[in-house]
Amino acid sequence: MSSNNILKKIPSHIAFIMDGNGRWASSKALDRTEGHAKGAEVAESTVRLCNDFGIKYVTLFAFSTENWKRPSDEVKFLFKTLVYYLESRSEEMISRGVRIRFIGDLSHLNDETISLASKIEKKSLHCDKLHMILAVNYGGRQEIWNAALKLADLAVKEPEKYTLLKEMDENKFGDFLSLPDVPDPDLIVRTSGEERMSNFMLWQMAYSELYFPKVFWPDFDKKEFEKALEVYAGRKRRFGGVDLNGQG
Repeated sequence: MSSNNILKKIPSHIAFIMDGNGRWASSKALDRTEGHAKGAEVAESTVRLCNDFGIKYVTLFAFSTENWKRPSDEVKFLFKTLVYYLESRSEEMISRGVRIRFIGDLSHLNDETISLASKIEKKSLHCDKLHMILAVNYGGRQEIWNAALKLADLAVKEPEKYTLLKEMDENKFGDFLSLPDVPDPDLIVRTSGEERMSNFMLWQMAYSELYFPKVFWPDFDKKEFEKALEVYAGRKRRFGGVDLNGQG
């Protein structure tokens, strides 16, 4: 498929499960942290590619609620790397029109990281060329559970709105999730060949196209990025309906 055909069908929102940093490092007899360092570089270049291709939203699964089970030194390195990139790259990204946003429970992070995230979110609030969403201490089940708790809290504290709750449907429920103004991902890419969602955007991915390239995340370059867009451009999205030929 030519690049022109790819450009005719660009996803509005693409999300990445950046898997394989540790295995990439092990395959090269390197420390796992070196894989994460390389992975952070690839994440930065991928955001630039999204900006170049006119993609409006990109979500990066940076740290899951389950990642706390990893060795403490590795966890510390991951957050040190996150802070480094936020401090050293955010100004340039903002100048390019990138709005930086976060989903996940940031309350478990240290005060410095929480303050930095809040500062950058506010500073980039006016940007609207590309929304870069970092999923940090994020879990899909936890996000849905938190939305349910918000509804329960509303029923208890504001019983006069109970009628609103009885009229609740799946679309209105979505308003209680993280960043309800952000559209669901059109395409979710998980690198390394693993074919599972790992508790990522479980509500939002209901009709997302899924793509599982075998390449490890540190090797996800422009060629692989364009291949992902090519795969997406070749998919027929019917959302449970039928296409014009009556198939599906």
